[in-house]
Amino acid sequence: MTGSFGAAQRAAGVIAARHRGDLDGAEALLASFPDDAARARGFCLLAELALALVRAQTGQTMDDLVRELSLHMAAAEVGP
Repeated sequence: MTGSFGAAQRAAGVIAARHRGDLDGAEALLASFPDDAARARGFCLLAELALALVRAQTGQTMDDLVRELSLHMAAAEVGP
């Protein structure tokens, strides 16, 4: 897997592994990125693609989605 799309696929694999409780698999996938820049590009592209999917389903603008996501993250940070 090479390039940004390969990195995004790897990032999706990390999230899927964590979601199913495979923390060792997630760590192994994280370690398989060649460097921090590739990891950041992969997760950034994955986030953009995920937001684009939500935008296509909801009709919201990207700015509105990011604003809503930011509010959810802020609430989670100060939550119980």
